[in-house]
Amino acid sequence: MKPTLQDIIDAKKILQSIVRKTPLEHSNTFSRLTNCKLYLKEESLQKTGSFKVRGAYVKINSLSNEQKKRGVIAASAGNHGQGVAYGSSIQNIPCTIVMPTNASPAKVSATRSYGANVVLHGILYDQAWKKAQEEAKVQKRTVIHAFDDPYVIAGNGTIGLEILEDLPDLDAIYLPIGGGGLAAGVAIAIKSKKPDVKVIGVQSKAFPAMKMSIEKGKIVEACNGSTIADGLSVKHPGELAFDILNKYIDDIVTVADNEIVKTMFLLIERAKLVVEPAGATGLAYLMSNDNPFKDKKVVTVLTGSNIDMYLLGQIVSKGLLETGRMLKISIQLVDRPGELKNVVDKIVANRVNIVEVLHDRLSQDVAVGKAKVILSLETEDDEHTQILMKFLENNVDFEIVS
Repeated sequence: MKPTLQDIIDAKKILQSIVRKTPLEHSNTFSRLTNCKLYLKEESLQKTGSFKVRGAYVKINSLSNEQKKRGVIAASAGNHGQGVAYGSSIQNIPCTIVMPTNASPAKVSATRSYGANVVLHGILYDQAWKKAQEEAKVQKRTVIHAFDDPYVIAGNGTIGLEILEDLPDLDAIYLPIGGGGLAAGVAIAIKSKKPDVKVIGVQSKAFPAMKMSIEKGKIVEACNGSTIADGLSVKHPGELAFDILNKYIDDIVTVADNEIVKTMFLLIERAKLVVEPAGATGLAYLMSNDNPFKDKKVVTVLTGSNIDMYLLGQIVSKGLLETGRMLKISIQLVDRPGELKNVVDKIVANRVNIVEVLHDRLSQDVAVGKAKVILSLETEDDEHTQILMKFLENNVDFEIVS
């Protein structure tokens, strides 16, 4: 059964008291950086921190009383599991979530906090999915698929209705694609009401399965490594989602992890929004490529905010590097009082913030009587970094640490 526009309208009524209508905010900063009139659909502010609760609850609500009594089971990298667990807690339904062993500890903890029994299995979503199917047969529970279910797709499609309510004259929308459930639902809603609006999917370069499937006209698997966007690490796209997107999607593009990191950092700094890697992919693509919708109204969906705090710390550090505002250098000094102070005084005189100092006297490349010092230096912008580099080249014997 393929969901229709009416199914999405019905889903919106079901969700009226369950989820938030999240903001659709115009961003002057990101409009300037992407050369369009950019609007952010902030599903990162949704209950459970992700859009996934929409589809999960609509599916749970469709179950018979007998199915609810036996309980539900789902496979998830994190966000779908939280959505299913939250929806199950509202209706007091037994719930088991199978998650990959490398799932974010924050997502595992959050899923348990909603009352779910969490089972860790495999390292990819697909492996967790197979385990969930096995457990469903043993426990006689209903499987709540993360993306390839008509009720889930209809629930996700309510985002498209909200966008059209707030911005009926949009020109294009960029949507993250893992298995395809979000893009399929939103595409039905948007294209059914506004067929001229361009719908573009964005995948991780490591998992371009839906892109390749659409290009080949059939489902294919794809996995070219790993990605920090765990919500997009799906090597076998949804079959129902594929059929829908094969009809509605205008294009699917890919984005690299370093582009995602830079975008996450800028969202924190400029928009004051914490967005997880998968949720930032649409904006990351727009930030890193020529925009075919110059001066047009473009929407990108920030799909979630559930991120491990340790990873968030790395994102800030990597973001500073990606934006040219962090420089790590290694210098060798004579190991005697005052030598480091002389170097530090010269650097600070250039309005540079020293955020970390590491001393090393024991490595094999450090001569006797000397000390290697690694300095992490924060600058204002890339231009300031270049000025600092020229100063260092004339005053300090150093090497850049990657």
